[in-house]
Amino acid sequence: MGEIEIGVLGGSGLYEMERLEVLEERRIETPFGDPSDAYVIGMLEGKKVAFLPRHGRGHRLLPSEINYRANIFGMKVLGVEWLISISAVGSLKLEYQPQDVLVPDQFYDRTRHRPDTFYGNGLVAHVSFGDPVCAELSAWLAEAAEASGGRVHRGGTYVCMEGPAFSTRAESETYRARGFDVVGMTNVPEAKLAREAEMSFATLAMVTDYDCWHEEEEEVSTSAVLEVLHANVDFAKEAIRKVVGRIPAGQPSPYRGILRHSLLTDPARVPEETRAALEPIVGPYL
Repeated sequence: MGEIEIGVLGGSGLYEMERLEVLEERRIETPFGDPSDAYVIGMLEGKKVAFLPRHGRGHRLLPSEINYRANIFGMKVLGVEWLISISAVGSLKLEYQPQDVLVPDQFYDRTRHRPDTFYGNGLVAHVSFGDPVCAELSAWLAEAAEASGGRVHRGGTYVCMEGPAFSTRAESETYRARGFDVVGMTNVPEAKLAREAEMSFATLAMVTDYDCWHEEEEEVSTSAVLEVLHANVDFAKEAIRKVVGRIPAGQPSPYRGILRHSLLTDPARVPEETRAALEPIVGPYL
């Protein structure tokens, strides 16, 4: 097992919580460039946890500017097995109200400009992604959110759009017609890269607005989104604390070992440069 088994992706304020002992900030170089910021490493509920603000401190990065590969690769270098995402989303259904939370079990990818795999450059891999989140981690996260006082919805589809503009009404109504539940801008390719790195991944999607389809509500705005997020920050911190306490220490991700059946390239033909770059992920198999 690695040094740090639990990682959290989210806003910069999430690691400023009671009972968290910050040990260090660590910058990690990756073959894919720099992660969004330094990883904040601390002790929480008796376990080491790595926090990373995906947009950088001060929210400097657009969703499409986030170096998702570097962020996830850095978590892998630290030894993370269980990766938790905290995300703001718009609701596509009346029953998902602002300040509710949803723990999705599916994603629909509408991104267009994001590198979304670690592989290539002489190494081919095809991971199974039919069920894109870890059911076990999702259940623990939902239980933690409920115990923290949240109105929680289990399951549903998160459609990930490119951004940074919010949806048009035509887009929003199309998502609704397809039966999607919430819309956001960051969880793809996070979930896909986590799977390629053999990590468990789950999302706490915090509903901030009704996108733009609800004619009786004001059109979504950045100020409205931030207002709801700020109102929910204490809840999010408590949910993180509780789910960290729920994850068994020393238990590997159930996805550990999936690359054994996903790597297709003859190991003898993998370029040495590619092998060296991806060693933290594919080293056991090459």
